[in-house]
Amino acid sequence: MNLRYNKNLYFCTTNMEKPLILITNDDGIFAAGLRTLINAAEIGETVVVAPEKAQSGMSHAVTIAEPVRINKIMNTNGHLEYSCTGTPADCVKIGLHKVLTKKPDIILSGINHGSNASVNIVYSGTMAAVIEGAMNHIPSVGFSLDDYSPSADFSFTIPYVKKIIKKVLEHKLPSGVCLNVNFPYIDPSLIKGIKVCRQAKAYWDECFEERIDPHNRNYYWLVGNFIYDDNDDDTDYKALQDNYISIVPIDCDFTSYKHLNEIKNIDFNV
Repeated sequence: MNLRYNKNLYFCTTNMEKPLILITNDDGIFAAGLRTLINAAEIGETVVVAPEKAQSGMSHAVTIAEPVRINKIMNTNGHLEYSCTGTPADCVKIGLHKVLTKKPDIILSGINHGSNASVNIVYSGTMAAVIEGAMNHIPSVGFSLDDYSPSADFSFTIPYVKKIIKKVLEHKLPSGVCLNVNFPYIDPSLIKGIKVCRQAKAYWDECFEERIDPHNRNYYWLVGNFIYDDNDDDTDYKALQDNYISIVPIDCDFTSYKHLNEIKNIDFNV
């Protein structure tokens, strides 16, 4: 990796023999899942730009009301790391525009603490980062493990992550498309393989619990139950239940094409 210094930032130019990989997450720069993903991405020249603190549930939020700052983190593994005061989407934006001098070959996000299957992708900072990558026409993959424990063991995911990275680098992805990869929380020996499938239809049945703080003031805590409302067998949620790793291709184009003509037939003119 060749480095040059300018105004407190190191700009990276990649070794031509290795792919340039930009890595981020939403659990923060020191999260165990991010460390695992960095290890799995050793096939390339890796540059990490990740939030300085947890940014779970931030979806595709970007910082516009205050400055975004990055700080170089020292490491001993030969790659560059920066903590960022912004969101996961901010991390990708500033990585592309201020840290790297060329477009990376692939963007990776994760490995998230908790599932991002089904409707969870809508809220996910992990997946917002790879959607941001896809919007910039860069092959991008988000990884999540269906284990919310702070002490979750991500090590078993490494050979699968390596394989997926290599295949995406080899075959690329259609422009504007990224991948949502979820690992089941089971004994690794029980994993049956990988399934490419669709996003499950589901929703959160939510409410706000009203509580009282030590100063006798009311506050509210969002709680809810995940409701799986899909009877088909070709979904990411069903794949995880059946001990498969799920891969869902995600399109940045939100247009509902199957309903386009129906909506066109409505006269919206005043």
